Amino acid sequence: MIFGRSERGKPPVEPVTLKILVAGGFGVGKTTLVGAVSEIRPLRTEELLTEAGRPVDDTSGVEGKNTTTVAMDFGRITLREDLVLYLFGTPGQERFWFMWDELSEGALGAVVLADTRRLEDCFAAVDYFERRSIPFLVGVNCFEGAPRYPIEDVRAALDLDDGVPLLMCDARDRESVKEALIGVVQHAMAYAAGQRHTVTT
Repeated sequence: MIFGRSERGKPPVEPVTLKILVAGGFGVGKTTLVGAVSEIRPLRTEELLTEAGRPVDDTSGVEGKNTTTVAMDFGRITLREDLVLYLFGTPGQERFWFMWDELSEGALGAVVLADTRRLEDCFAAVDYFERRSIPFLVGVNCFEGAPRYPIEDVRAALDLDDGVPLLMCDARDRESVKEALIGVVQHAMAYAAGQRHTVTT
């Protein structure tokens, strides 16, 4: 770049920026997902779990976890020259859910992470986005040692509408996370097109 123009004389591309939320229960891998794919050093608001929080912090199934997100995680990924995603990881614990309304303002869509060992922990996120008509997909984070179930069994257990994408992913793997993010962008665009069609007919 020289004085705001590319070396070939073409004006720089002004990218479209989209906001994507990453939601789910406590310890499901939201911070890991944002960190795995972000091209900048992620902003994290993690604090150590304390004895005072022990009665409300259910760590069963994630006994090794000793920190929690208290506000948000933030990262950025450029999918194409003209498309940049801003990722906002929501806090997973109920006492921090008041942050969700602020974080969801202007969001294109969301990835809801699920853990088959604690599937009920993602119900609140699924319900939140359904009630607000925010398009989302569910990514089942494939933890080592976690039971594996057929995708349709997971869909039935979550009582998802047929139109909600559901996929297996690994929150630690950049390419797996990119697939999930591309999936939610495509789903959100199709959802928006469907909404426009409904309004015009």
